[in-house]
Amino acid sequence: MTREFENLYRAAREYCDIIEAVENDGQGWLRQVARILPQLHAAVSAILEQDESRGDPLEANLEVRFSLFSKLYQLLGEKDAYWMEYDLCHEECRSGSLADDLTDIYCELKRGLRMLEEENADPDAVQLNWREGYKIHWGRHLLDAERHLYELSSRGSL
Repeated sequence: MTREFENLYRAAREYCDIIEAVENDGQGWLRQVARILPQLHAAVSAILEQDESRGDPLEANLEVRFSLFSKLYQLLGEKDAYWMEYDLCHEECRSGSLADDLTDIYCELKRGLRMLEEENADPDAVQLNWREGYKIHWGRHLLDAERHLYELSSRGSL
């Protein structure tokens, strides 16, 4: 494993640990998420600068995603929804969802962590999967989550 991949692995592990402990952590979990997302972003950016080979991310487990999304959505309450650039000016038209962002990031990273736990783990395949998944899917969720958490923090709402 390269140093860049080890950094991404550590950030992914910490992010997933925070999400998995969400029920046991009261209100502090959202601050932890706001702290780890920029680290995760920096780590995946370092991986993007490496090999440009193409690959396809693995298929999602929709039941796991929906279960986690539902839990996070309920915990976030009014902190979940945020404005997207194309939304109308009505409060009920906010289409961004922090729960959706955090769920998609978690599911992508957790799949790679599970792959690394297998006996014949292939770190190169995990790196490829994370990199390509970031480019076509969870990277947008990461940016949107960081932006929304910044807004919550700047208003003292974290």
